[in-house]
Amino acid sequence: MNTKKLFIFDLDGTVADAYTAIWKSLNFTRGKFRLKPVSYNEAKRKVGRGDRLFMEMFFPKNKMEDALDIYKKHHKKSLVRHSKQKKNARKVLSILAKRSKLLAIASNRPYYFTKVILKTLDMKKYFDIVACADQVGSIKPNPWILYYVLRKLNVKIQDSVFIGDMGIDMETAKRAAMDAIFITGGSSSLNSVKKYKNKKVIKSLEEILKLSS
Repeated sequence: MNTKKLFIFDLDGTVADAYTAIWKSLNFTRGKFRLKPVSYNEAKRKVGRGDRLFMEMFFPKNKMEDALDIYKKHHKKSLVRHSKQKKNARKVLSILAKRSKLLAIASNRPYYFTKVILKTLDMKKYFDIVACADQVGSIKPNPWILYYVLRKLNVKIQDSVFIGDMGIDMETAKRAAMDAIFITGGSSSLNSVKKYKNKKVIKSLEEILKLSS
């Protein structure tokens, strides 16, 4: 892993924790339709495939457009109020940058909300590129988002690694034939990603520094 030139990170559950912001925006929206609130854990388990697919799991089709509109308007403020960095994320990103590693984000979140999170957490300065599903026209686990980053930064697959907290991240790396790092404590359990063999497992972001030293 110490030969890797490019470290591509998922956003939610990997370098940022915006689960509370998502949960509060979801339940605010459900309240507008007089629907029962959803538990934090249920909301957390179902993130990762972008706002629309997330909301489709909680609202009937005939209310989707109105629900999305309400959710998005609430979510900007919710992200500013409730987003936080994963433990020592800025420290790890800073050290990797000082080691001349290229850093990128590959997220299914809309670019607008990704920018809000990175600005709120003072993280945008660390990344050489931020790639989001709505920008590149494909959603993970389609590997195109990783190919997009590789092409923009002119780095080969074998010189790159994708770090994420979900099965969808491991599947994306597998389809791209890219090495992966799974960080525990996010949306997916370790049991749920056991089938992905070509990965390393870490419990904290700081372990990346040992792998890349």
